[in-house]
Amino acid sequence: MGDFTSVPTVDFGRLNDPATRDDELPNLRDALFRVGFLYLVNTGVEPLIEQLHGLLPAVFSIPETERERVNMRNSPSFLGYTALGAETTASRTDQREQYDFGLLTQGDLGDDPRVPSADKPWESLEGPSQYPDVPGFREAVENYMAALDRVSKAFLGFVSASLSLPVDTFNDFLGNMHRLKLVKYPPSPPGVPGQGVGPHKDSTGLFTFLAQDSVGGLQVLSKGGEWIAAPPIAGSLVVNVQQGFEAITGGVCPATTHRVVSPTGTTVRYSVPFFQAVRLDLTTAQLQSSAKHIVARIPVTDDRKKRAVDVPSEFLSPLFSCFGEAQLRNRVISHPDVGQRWYPELYGKFVKQGLPS
Repeated sequence: MGDFTSVPTVDFGRLNDPATRDDELPNLRDALFRVGFLYLVNTGVEPLIEQLHGLLPAVFSIPETERERVNMRNSPSFLGYTALGAETTASRTDQREQYDFGLLTQGDLGDDPRVPSADKPWESLEGPSQYPDVPGFREAVENYMAALDRVSKAFLGFVSASLSLPVDTFNDFLGNMHRLKLVKYPPSPPGVPGQGVGPHKDSTGLFTFLAQDSVGGLQVLSKGGEWIAAPPIAGSLVVNVQQGFEAITGGVCPATTHRVVSPTGTTVRYSVPFFQAVRLDLTTAQLQSSAKHIVARIPVTDDRKKRAVDVPSEFLSPLFSCFGEAQLRNRVISHPDVGQRWYPELYGKFVKQGLPS
């Protein structure tokens, strides 16, 4: 299980077919153990990817008044439109604009934002989406999120099988609301490498499922410190381990650092990441207990088991009572305008903690 020089490919169709599943599971297991990233092909959602990407230029070209109507500042759930330069990663400004949406898989909160409560403010992270008025857009987004919900849940079962665990092992960790981003990366000036989004590990859930366009710019950090390109493969989803799954597996399946380098010239890049949710009420004690149980059953013999349940992550930080609080902290720091409007006291508290964003 050494380093990697490219991102491996896993065939979802073969995983979904009992006749070929056992032959494909080792490829999935290798990607999880060794890389933390993979291309997932033959998912059946290729037409929905094409449809949604086809709408993105129009959605990002609507009048500023309409974008402001659905601005994320209106949402304590951090859902809506974010203007260029309004988000930070690794303490630097990201050169991207985006829309965030949520898919509630249990219950219906209606169209009104959940006002943050004093004792459990992170519950407001689960709330209604704001949709711009673009013909056919809301339907396309909701159809895509529903399809990715199905694919991601099936994928989670295949992950369990690849680790020689019961297929429902990770189901209890699933949260109530997945998230979807629609992202536009404008070009950086010639000769100036731009930070589309800075080096980071995804921290909002279990797995990310990214639909790229044809431009490229995604890079994955190898164990040796080299940036490895993850160029677009038409119709594929780039899947990566998030810090939630890394913590659940005690670091056996790593979350890998990655970044996006801005395009140059006149080229614009679009991407659509879908983030599989973790339960907001998951506590550090529950996580550590479950992780020990799961890690003990994963067939890994090298030193990764020696460092099991010893992952530097906000999931395991004593600073936070549960994952919801940790996720809220990340949101508040990354979107200070939203944080200061809806969570002013917590914003001050989190800034004083001085943890990296």
